Amino acid sequence: MPTILLLAGWRLYFWANEGNEPIHVHVEKGDMECKFWLDIENFEITAVVEYNMTPQAKREIKRIIYEHFDYIVSEWNAYFKK
Repeated sequence: MPTILLLAGWRLYFWANEGNEPIHVHVEKGDMECKFWLDIENFEITAVVEYNMTPQAKREIKRIIYEHFDYIVSEWNAYFKK
């Protein structure tokens, strides 16, 4: 599970065995967890898993993902050799 970012208490990471799935990032903070698909062609993210996420937390993590979108994609490609 390589961690790619630690920001404002959020941990953004990949699961090592999910390279055959579309680009996505797992995120956790405290007891909150979520998983977002990244659509690189349309610069969009979609939550596919959410656990204990408050509306404020959703807004915060979406902002963080959008601010680091290119970096996340780059780390995904480097890790999974795409």
